[in-house]
Amino acid sequence: MEEKTTEESEGTEAPEAIEEKAKTDEEETEDEILEEEKIEEPPPRLEEEKDEFVEERIYTIPLRRAWTMPPKKRAPRAIRIIKSFVQKNMKIGQVTIEVEGEGEEEGRIIISNEVNEKIWSRGIEKPPRKLRIRAAKDTEGNVTIFLA
Repeated sequence: MEEKTTEESEGTEAPEAIEEKAKTDEEETEDEILEEEKIEEPPPRLEEEKDEFVEERIYTIPLRRAWTMPPKKRAPRAIRIIKSFVQKNMKIGQVTIEVEGEGEEEGRIIISNEVNEKIWSRGIEKPPRKLRIRAAKDTEGNVTIFLA
């Protein structure tokens, strides 16, 4: 008999309990709506996206010279080859290295994280033989390198 009473008590609830559940459901939906509104706001853009690109070019860079190096120096050499290739072909003057505290200087080459990960994807010993990139120059003269 005890089993029937527990089943019966589960099936019938007091009207007060139903109203409390309805209130909590309404509060949850309001919270969900607020969270959705927060998500709908566009995320803040990165500095590279804010700048208007003056010139964009697509290149296929041969990285075979990186393979003449000892195995543990090939991926860093590939990065240097990409920088020198872009400097020559995008007509950038002397490339300056950005030092913290001194601010930005003109003519920087910025390699995106995607390109860096592509070169290092198989480790330091086996960079790709060639790489297709998209080089974009902004109004300040900085060149950003993306995967094509």
